[in-house]
Amino acid sequence: MKKVYGSAAEALDGILHDGMLIAAGGFGLCGIPELLIDALVESGVKDLTVASNNAGVDEFGLGKLLTTRQIKKMMSSYVGENAEFMRQYLSGELELEFNPQGTLAERMRAGGAGIPGFYTKTGVGTVIAEGKEVKSWNGQDYILEEGIFADLSIVKAWKADDTGNLIFRKTARNFNPPAAMCGKICVAEVEEIVPRGSLDPDLIHLPGIYVHRLVQGEHEKRIEQRTVRKREEA
Repeated sequence: MKKVYGSAAEALDGILHDGMLIAAGGFGLCGIPELLIDALVESGVKDLTVASNNAGVDEFGLGKLLTTRQIKKMMSSYVGENAEFMRQYLSGELELEFNPQGTLAERMRAGGAGIPGFYTKTGVGTVIAEGKEVKSWNGQDYILEEGIFADLSIVKAWKADDTGNLIFRKTARNFNPPAAMCGKICVAEVEEIVPRGSLDPDLIHLPGIYVHRLVQGEHEKRIEQRTVRKREEA
């Protein structure tokens, strides 16, 4: 089965449709599938629901899809770095489903494992629990959270072989594995595709059984928050 494609646009060809649910990997600007996001922008697909820890920043990452109004709803944990996100949400242009970070990661992982729902204490007694089933075990309340079953997963990895086995680099191994698992189709962009058999099996973070299409490309290394000390006077 051919998995390697020549460009992000080719890798998404025949998959996209309006109104789809997309799970996107990454945390802040680390490990985000920026080439695939650009291809989504160019495709013009709209009314998207996107499950992602955050929505990038203004004019980068998922922030580009917000600028073009292609996202209808976000399922996220943290959205504090994106002014356009805030503007659209407060004006009622964008739907938002807040998830605690651990809950969002587990919802993706559960979807990838075929688990339709699970109970967690996280969010009990808060607005997160509103409208959700509550059960009690040993005197403790737990709320029911649903697994995420996405139409498409888009993720970013460091290395891959042509069968789709993936290795993520350092902090980029955050939401990418569970996001990749929960999609009916997973498209991964990588920095390098290496020969089959050259990856140490013990170092593979995500087996290729989850990955359907691959694209290699150049990526921008952005710093989300640059913090420096004032120069000390001699």
